[in-house]
Amino acid sequence: MSYSEFTIETLKERFEIEMNEDTNLFSQTSTVPVPKILTELLERYVPLAITISTEKARSEWIIAPILAEFKFQFKEQTSLFSGIDFNIDKTKGLNGYCDYILSKSKEQLTLSAPHRQPMEISQIGQ
Repeated sequence: MSYSEFTIETLKERFEIEMNEDTNLFSQTSTVPVPKILTELLERYVPLAITISTEKARSEWIIAPILAEFKFQFKEQTSLFSGIDFNIDKTKGLNGYCDYILSKSKEQLTLSAPHRQPMEISQIGQ
């Protein structure tokens, strides 16, 4: 099993996760203005993503610009990885390809958070 094969039911069973849909995870966060360039890019790219109508198109034309802007705004606090193999524990199904990983680490050359053991760039994709 890889990440793409998980369902919410599988996650709940395998990892004994309890879903709480009533909690506002962002109630204590402050708002930041959306940069004009991001608004302009999305106004231009969203119609293309909708026309192409694939998950990959949405990922490239909508999600990537938003994540990139987040990375730019919080560059000293986060790292962003795209299109990497992220193999943590194959026996638990924690393996496979991740479209994006946003990490709470300022290190961009290695992926260390949320993963505990640093992965060198040379290991990513292997």
